[in-house]
Amino acid sequence: MAQTSKPAVRVDVRNIGGIDEASVTLPDGVSILTGRNATNRTSFLQALMAGLGSRQSSLKGDAEEGEVNLELGDETHTRTLQRRGDSISFGGDPYLDDPELADLFAFILENNEARRAVARGDDLREIIMRPIDTDSIDAEIRECKRERDSLESEIEKIDDLERDLPGLEADRREKVEELEAAQEELEAVREELDELDADIEESRTRKEELEEAFQRVHDARSKLDDLKFELETEHSTLSELKSEREELQETVEAAEDPDENPDRLAGRIDELRRRKRSLDNEINELGSVIGFNEDMVDGSGIDIDEGMPDDDPTDALTAGDQTMCWTCGSEVETDQIEATLDRFRELRSDKLDEHNEIRAEIQELTDRQSSVREEQREIERAEERLDAVGTEIESTESRIDDLEERLESKQDEIKELEEKAESTDVDGYNEALEQHREANGIELRIERLEDEIDEIDGEIEEREAAIERREDLNAEHEELADRMTELRTRVDRIEENAVEGFNEHMETVLDILEYGNLDRIWIERREIEVREGRRKVTRTRFDLHIVRSSPDGTAYEDTVDHLSESEREVTGLVFALAGYLVHDVHETVPFVLLDSLEAIDSDRIACVVDYFRTHADYLVAALLPEDAVALPDEYAHVETID
Repeated sequence: MAQTSKPAVRVDVRNIGGIDEASVTLPDGVSILTGRNATNRTSFLQALMAGLGSRQSSLKGDAEEGEVNLELGDETHTRTLQRRGDSISFGGDPYLDDPELADLFAFILENNEARRAVARGDDLREIIMRPIDTDSIDAEIRECKRERDSLESEIEKIDDLERDLPGLEADRREKVEELEAAQEELEAVREELDELDADIEESRTRKEELEEAFQRVHDARSKLDDLKFELETEHSTLSELKSEREELQETVEAAEDPDENPDRLAGRIDELRRRKRSLDNEINELGSVIGFNEDMVDGSGIDIDEGMPDDDPTDALTAGDQTMCWTCGSEVETDQIEATLDRFRELRSDKLDEHNEIRAEIQELTDRQSSVREEQREIERAEERLDAVGTEIESTESRIDDLEERLESKQDEIKELEEKAESTDVDGYNEALEQHREANGIELRIERLEDEIDEIDGEIEEREAAIERREDLNAEHEELADRMTELRTRVDRIEENAVEGFNEHMETVLDILEYGNLDRIWIERREIEVREGRRKVTRTRFDLHIVRSSPDGTAYEDTVDHLSESEREVTGLVFALAGYLVHDVHETVPFVLLDSLEAIDSDRIACVVDYFRTHADYLVAALLPEDAVALPDEYAHVETID
């Protein structure tokens, strides 16, 4: 901690604990509140706690509202308390928004939970780990795991893409070779056509007409290929739809009508709910009757003098073992009234049992009704999809019929165009026609190969781009793995630091306090198996160990129960201080408050205060005058607070 001086703290208190009004200024360092018992030392500490944000404070018994003003340097904080029936409402702007850490490890009064946990011998882990939001850590671990699994899946896909890359490159080389061969073949055919054109003496117009005829054949064949592709796609779609229809038909046929009708179940549920409401009324009425009669039997009911003679009511109502019935006015045996009350209680117990059984049956029927309705919805969804698939099949079959007609028409058109071109009566052109037909086929093949190569190039580029991303994904995956490891070990580190901190401080304090045969007090962190539901899980617990020495110097282990009150109180104080340090509470609240140290002798109190003062900017301790004498005069001493 920094050793620079801190501003003084002014605390103005009104109607807190036993204090009417008080104003106290506390310098930095150690402040000692001295006085006998019932001099409002603890009340002032509670007021200071309230100003810092704690709710562990009380109003003055005769006050409806109270207030604490806390001036710390340039900051002013207020805390208001108002009585609301049996509870206290807190308001204002205290120093802390969340006082949990301070309540556990800084405000070390008599009822401090960390201090009492040691005194009772509780599992200390729960106290140390309470401020740690392990639920949020677990949620972050699950989110990291989800992201990691997603990255692993993506990286695995990229690995698959990379494994496919050599095959794609081989396919591309093969297609390129086929393309080059087709281009060479086309070039040879065109050279032959050029030679034929040179030998043919024909008018330019006639040649152009013939070339146009060849082009029309080429265009028609290209459209024919498109139609064939569309037809193949529709056939594939039809096959998938028929397979889906078969699966849906099997689902619908296999589905059985629910054994129960949800409407009948709803009727039964309504009937049970009406009976449950009726039982609620009966149980409440029986409870009122039983309570009234119990009060009357105990004598704490209505005024028994009202409407009675002026004679002694006790003589009138409790002569011997008889009493007057407050419903009919006759004298009856007290045992008879008790017996009637027992029958009322038994009847109410039977009604409660029936009420619980009906509630369980309502829940069971409601679950069954939901299950039946869900089964019906699944069947309805399958039937609706079956109808939709049937419609899609009809549409697909209609499109297939249309495409087949168009395909047949296009084939007829091509045949007609070829016949028209072949009928041209020009010497040498029949041979040219065959060459053009061959060239046309080669050109179509070249176009297909070029399209296939472009498609392969696109797939290769996509895979290469993904492979380039893999390094970034691997780095991200490694970061997530590190984060998960850090999260998983964070709780372990906090536990280890807590145990180490406690053990170190306890060893130091025991050396300072010199407790005769008390050699060591230490915490062991160990893992145990506990059952949660049907499974066993591993949990960590902190066990407190005591080591003593016998008169002959032999060391042996003892229990917390055998510690003296002084030893137990010191152990509790040190445990709270360990929590203060482990959780860096000084960063949140620079105060340590100490109270109820009477079980520790004055010299040891002085040692404890001296040790604690090095860990907080402000240490305020409430001491009896005889204990305060042992502390140095350099500490600020505050006399009795009225």
